[in-house]
Amino acid sequence: MIRYSRILEKNPREIVLLKSRPCSWGRCFFCDYIDDNCTDDSAIVEFNRKILKEITGEFKKLEVINSASVFELPEESLQDIKDIVFKKGIKELYFESHYSYKDRLNEIRSYFPGVNVKFKSGIETFDDEFRNKYLKKGVVFKNPEEVAKYFNIICLLVGIKGQSKEMISNDIDILLKNFERGCINIYVNNTTPVKADPELIAWFKDEYSYLEDMDNVEILWNNTDFGVGGQDED
Repeated sequence: MIRYSRILEKNPREIVLLKSRPCSWGRCFFCDYIDDNCTDDSAIVEFNRKILKEITGEFKKLEVINSASVFELPEESLQDIKDIVFKKGIKELYFESHYSYKDRLNEIRSYFPGVNVKFKSGIETFDDEFRNKYLKKGVVFKNPEEVAKYFNIICLLVGIKGQSKEMISNDIDILLKNFERGCINIYVNNTTPVKADPELIAWFKDEYSYLEDMDNVEILWNNTDFGVGGQDED
């Protein structure tokens, strides 16, 4: 699996896909990423060190993702990230976190003094019933403004059977109004029972093609569009 890449278009940065402990929530109905998790901290640390060696500091920006939250990374891996960040002069650092960790984000910010740490969270949709009763996301909040207090960037999921055009339009409006950046993931069928809706995806592409021209919105038409997660052909 490809674990290191460079994003060259919007917000140029390096990105690494690390291994971590299992997701603390781990009940999302649509997610099969848990196969990339591990319970052996020593193995995780050694594996991640090999990936982190790829980082050059070229853009002074780094995104670190794993198949859970940043809080599921072993402490030694966090220290290794910290060492690389300061050695390579990284000024902007991106992590992912489940919404349930919202009150602990400053622990990570404090761990990287002088670095602009930004957090991304998979909200998927602002339709509470679809998000929690169907997708089983386990993310509860009063309103989008509450989410924006904690997270700079949100991820939306588009193109699932059961979603409506109105739901998606509302999600896009909320994203553009309330958040610094957004990542829109077009749903791709995986091993779970959740299925993609090709007609809805085609509608989204026609209706929201203008988002491609916005610097603060990234659309992943395939879940490997950031260059990590796919299989290395070599």
